[in-house]
Amino acid sequence: MRSLRTAASSLAIAFVVLAAPAVAQDRSSAGSDDDVHTGDPIIVTAPYVRSLDILGNVSVLEGDELARDIRGQIGDTLTRQPGVSATSFAPGASRPVLRGFSGERVRVLTDGIGSIDVSNTSADHAVTIDPLTVERIEILRGPAVLLFGSQAIGGAVNMFDRRIPRKVPADHVHIDAIGGYATAADDGNAGASIDVALSPQIVAHVDGSWRKTGDVRSGGFVYAPSLRGELLDLAAEEAEEGHADEAAELTAQAGSRGKVENTASETWTAGAGLSLINDGGQLGISVSYYDSNYGVPSRPGTEHHHEEGEDEGAEEEHGEEGPVTIGLQQWRADVRGEVELGDGFFDKLRVRAGFADYQHTEFEGDEVGTIFTNQGVEGRLELAQNDRGGWRGASGVQYSHRDFDAVGAEAFVPRNLTDQFAVFTLQEFEAGPLGLEAAARFETTDVRAPALGIERNFNSFSGALGATYDLFEGAKFGVSVARAVRAPSAEELFSNGPHIATQSFEVGNPNLKREASWGAEASFKVRTDGFNLALTGYSNWFDDFIYSAATGAEQDELPVFQYFQRDARVWGFEAEASARLAQIAGFNIIGDVVADMTRATIKGGGADRNVPRIPALRVLGGLEAQGERIDARAEVEWTDDQTRVAAFETPTKGFTLVNASVTWRPLPDTKNLSLSLAANNIFDVEARRHASFTKDYVPLAGRDFRITARASF
Repeated sequence: MRSLRTAASSLAIAFVVLAAPAVAQDRSSAGSDDDVHTGDPIIVTAPYVRSLDILGNVSVLEGDELARDIRGQIGDTLTRQPGVSATSFAPGASRPVLRGFSGERVRVLTDGIGSIDVSNTSADHAVTIDPLTVERIEILRGPAVLLFGSQAIGGAVNMFDRRIPRKVPADHVHIDAIGGYATAADDGNAGASIDVALSPQIVAHVDGSWRKTGDVRSGGFVYAPSLRGELLDLAAEEAEEGHADEAAELTAQAGSRGKVENTASETWTAGAGLSLINDGGQLGISVSYYDSNYGVPSRPGTEHHHEEGEDEGAEEEHGEEGPVTIGLQQWRADVRGEVELGDGFFDKLRVRAGFADYQHTEFEGDEVGTIFTNQGVEGRLELAQNDRGGWRGASGVQYSHRDFDAVGAEAFVPRNLTDQFAVFTLQEFEAGPLGLEAAARFETTDVRAPALGIERNFNSFSGALGATYDLFEGAKFGVSVARAVRAPSAEELFSNGPHIATQSFEVGNPNLKREASWGAEASFKVRTDGFNLALTGYSNWFDDFIYSAATGAEQDELPVFQYFQRDARVWGFEAEASARLAQIAGFNIIGDVVADMTRATIKGGGADRNVPRIPALRVLGGLEAQGERIDARAEVEWTDDQTRVAAFETPTKGFTLVNASVTWRPLPDTKNLSLSLAANNIFDVEARRHASFTKDYVPLAGRDFRITARASF
């Protein structure tokens, strides 16, 4: 583990060269102490766009809703939001899936810049942002997210904490705390932060979090029907060969219910920050540490596979490696600044930068398997314009550097370095009921693997145009078109080796070209006092779409997953509606529904083929009673069967989850203290996410009772 001094000095260098991203909170949002989201969302990721209505589609999660949905990883926290699924590789590693996109096409951000980890390289790698320390999460979809990088072609998730204070506490001290317990995984968790005004202009911040879970308990069978069939076939083979004990073990394994082995985890974080805040702007820094240890479940049956004539001693030798676990640490330093520029052409100068030193070790039992390291810096500088007769916007530059290495017997990617520089602009114009937006981004990417002697350079231009029209008060129709171009990542280019955690042999292609797409989106939104509706349809036509798929071959006794490039089409819809149905005994009765669907096909080679791991059609409906001190909610989430599968991919049976929750605010006239009790998957059904690599042997949690306390003073 390298010292924090190294991180801080590297960040200072990045700041000096203006490699700093600028995505700061607007003044209307910064002045609010109430974390509970009501009314129109205040979009803080792009303050120069008032609501991202034209080029973006945004969901916001905060307050009691965030406390109810919070899980150990950000992917599992967001799955109730429209258009969102999760990789759900294991409880300790789960990344968001937006509109069917994941990995390199979804950016996970903290206050506008990347998490600077390796969660985008493989589904078994955790995101190094603990939701317990987050006060607000925004899910952004559509062409406007290209402002955060070409990797955001599928969308972005932006998380905000108080680590770099944005304002001076009104009462000199501000405290946030959250804690809870959940039964399905014996999950105990707590997080807290404190802001202290050291002077009228200087604010200090300290925060920390802790979570410890046992193995998660599932509903129904642990293994999917296809995998249970494989285990029973193996049991029959062992019985024919006279291995009665192994046959009995495999038979019992096929019938496993309840506990999912090797899914326990423990995570803790700590952070501190300091800000100078005055009328001329603000400047703040922070340092933080993230530490996590979690299990990586293995596909059953492989330890029993042996060739004819192999003796039992050899079989035992194959089975002695032990479970795979990951030990992860990250040091991180951040800076954020904002300068008020007055009433001229420009309104503000914003600077945002971060440096991280990341390492994780994949253990096989007690033995070190492979060590992954990543040192990275990302920065952004942005000039926001004053509003001039309905014209406003912002322009800026962005830079990132990544030095990634993997050392060990199963280092499937050689050391590689990636440098990326971009310039961007977003302009918006309003004239009465008509709104127009245009965005553009030029990006140059350099990816090199010194050990292979390969260096690839890519230049790409992305742009978007959009328009909205106010049909009547509270109703708006919008359309947009976008051209997006993405350079292939180092993993897509240079992978070539076994990856024990994912139990696959991964093969890249150093000759991959840029991935490009044309996209179109249309939306209809209505927002009134008693009714909200948002309908969005989207379609993307890809040239040279990059994807990983099973080939059916095996190498080193592992299935081969290879990166391919073909034309593709991705399309779908998102729908969200809520209505005040009645008012009974002081409670507003609210009904709401969310629905989403994505279809994705690969073109060429005869008939169209399905893209792997695309989520199925999903509908979630809820009924909520909202009172002054008590809220009660019941909901049903239905997910369809997914039978549109790729070659060598198994179908996934649909499921229906029934959930309920009650939130009590014991203090009158304030929402700053709440206690919540939730029951999830009440009928203990077997459920699997098709977007997960491990869906056939890592189902979702079974019946889960959760209690959560949240305070903000």
